[in-house]
Amino acid sequence: MPGANRFVLRFIKDPIHDLIEVSPRLSVFLDTRQFQRLRNIKQLGTSYYVWPGASHNRFEHCLGVAHLAKTLATNLQTKQPDFGISDRDIECVELAGLCHDLGHGPWSHVWDASFMPMALPKLKTPWKHEQGSEMMFDYLVTTNNIEIEEADTKFVKALIAGDPAKCDPSEKGFLFDIVANKRNGLDVDKFDYFVRDSHMIGEPIKINLTRLLKSARVIDGEICYDIKDANNIYEVYNTRFRLYKQIYNHKTAAAIEYMIVDALLLAEPYLQIATRVFDPAKFTYLTDDIMTQIEYEALSNPDLAPAAAIFDRIRTRELYKSVDYKTVDWADHKFFEGEITPAKIVREAHNDMTEPSGLTPDDVIVSFSPMHYGLLDENPLRHVKFYSKARPDVCAIAQPGDYSSLVPSVFGEVLLRVYTKKAEYYSDVQAGYRALLSKIAGRPSVTVRTPPATETSSTPGPSRNNGVAALDRSPGGSRYGENQFTTVERGYIPASPAKQLKREVGNSEAEGSSKKKRP
Repeated sequence: MPGANRFVLRFIKDPIHDLIEVSPRLSVFLDTRQFQRLRNIKQLGTSYYVWPGASHNRFEHCLGVAHLAKTLATNLQTKQPDFGISDRDIECVELAGLCHDLGHGPWSHVWDASFMPMALPKLKTPWKHEQGSEMMFDYLVTTNNIEIEEADTKFVKALIAGDPAKCDPSEKGFLFDIVANKRNGLDVDKFDYFVRDSHMIGEPIKINLTRLLKSARVIDGEICYDIKDANNIYEVYNTRFRLYKQIYNHKTAAAIEYMIVDALLLAEPYLQIATRVFDPAKFTYLTDDIMTQIEYEALSNPDLAPAAAIFDRIRTRELYKSVDYKTVDWADHKFFEGEITPAKIVREAHNDMTEPSGLTPDDVIVSFSPMHYGLLDENPLRHVKFYSKARPDVCAIAQPGDYSSLVPSVFGEVLLRVYTKKAEYYSDVQAGYRALLSKIAGRPSVTVRTPPATETSSTPGPSRNNGVAALDRSPGGSRYGENQFTTVERGYIPASPAKQLKREVGNSEAEGSSKKKRP
């Protein structure tokens, strides 16, 4: 029968989950241009420029999330039949896992977190990839004439958004904990990318996903876990922090992100790239390939030459340079965001110069990257409920002593990093930043919020005195003093490896030519 193979159960070999079963129904969604588009969007955005193994895409991640979503929902259906989890429920959860990232733009989070707010600053509501996923799901269904009930469509989109209010109130609320858990962030989306991302960069982190999925149980309308797995779940949250610390905020990957955003903003007036997110037909063709498209268009359009020039710098490794960094306490980061700015750094740099310089605020980038366990500065385990073998239908939050006490005293910090777009200004930017930092460190205190007496927390914050957290000026250097490991001399100019090699080769050839001319 023609087309019969379309309705055959198939398996896809995955490096993380081994064989992933793809049902005939799932294949209908999988084998569409809208979903296949995800093959051309890097899961880790610019991290591929740092770790060549990080070449995986949103395509395989979404397959993994669909697999885990179906596995967890099926386990609950088998373990707790009284909840009436139907095959239709499982299919909708699986589809939500498969399609949850349909709305990602080029280089994943670089697009919606960095480029879109700058390209379209007047949007009343910042554009997020979740709304793009909902739009593209509708477009996928309509364009490919897929038969699906309207209630199921609403349910899938609500699961993607993690918002029960977007579908019929009769849908089972605990199913929203599976793909996009807004309660505590413990969902199969993170289960997959934690394991997949670490594996692909060559530093695999082991999480016993099978145990966690089998441990899951619905109690009081939410997914809970066996108290025996409390330490394993803590490790999941700890893994999140480690990945953000080591991979997602890598200085070189971040520098390339800023370069890509600058190039896209330069091309935006001529190509109208940002508004393509509102047209699903155009969005279907918006992938990481936009970089090559701009470079090609620049051959005949000189207006695009500045954007192409930045992309050329990426390809030849003449990147924006990380000048300095400092880890800032969570309680202090808002203060620092107001005090450490490109304009103030440039002002201090000029005050320290003996001769005028062309350095401007546009040449400086100041970034603040939050790194935490999933719930800002809170202990995420305080939002997860557990049960015991003796009382499998009673859940509660684990208290200190119910799991390991070897946990951090704080659960979030912010990485402050300063970049220069032009290598020749490296030492000037560092001098300006450090002069500014010295003024801040010399101040007596930074004001932070003091919890009311009724507010409780399992983790102590910075030492407080009447609502004020004192900056550390202990012997041996201020808590926010200069970073001794990044210090350079005035006049220092870092060079890319390729540029340095060209310079050395050029000098060698010049010297050889000079010797030949001597009598």
